[in-house]
Amino acid sequence: MKQLFDFFFKGNFFWKIVLLLWSLFTSLFSFAQVPQNSVLYKTLQSKDSIIFERTFNRCELEKLNDIIDNDFEFYHDIAGIENRTQFMKSVRDNICSNPNKKPIRKLVQNSLKVFPLKNGNNLYGAIQQGEHKFYIKTKDKTTPTGSALFTHLWILKNNKWKLKRVLSYNHLPIQN
Repeated sequence: MKQLFDFFFKGNFFWKIVLLLWSLFTSLFSFAQVPQNSVLYKTLQSKDSIIFERTFNRCELEKLNDIIDNDFEFYHDIAGIENRTQFMKSVRDNICSNPNKKPIRKLVQNSLKVFPLKNGNNLYGAIQQGEHKFYIKTKDKTTPTGSALFTHLWILKNNKWKLKRVLSYNHLPIQN
């Protein structure tokens, strides 16, 4: 083992450069986010739209049933931790209970990032990150209220994407 170590790391400049370049090359492709035109990105962008545009903004709560995993957990930096049942109730009671003063969520353009999770060459999940802005919609106007960051853990189960974990953090009010 000592001979191998000495060969690569003692005085052999060529192998140091090769090892450095190989490390950089593999790390670039191991943890890179997927391009916005990839199937994975577009799939999870669509799921984001279902969760937020259809359920959060339009209150079509039945859309959540097929997306949220039975073992779902939601971690919020202000409201705490919720399981699937608690989360569904919170959306119904807090987000969708008053159409005269309706919270609205909008994804910040170009903030969405998707990172694949693989076991070898097998895709088993993805991490989705982004930023969103929040508003209150009344009969007459829509008023900005704040922003936050999110990280979603998606798991591929029986060829269906399931939202397993959500981190919702860095909630900030609008600064005047």
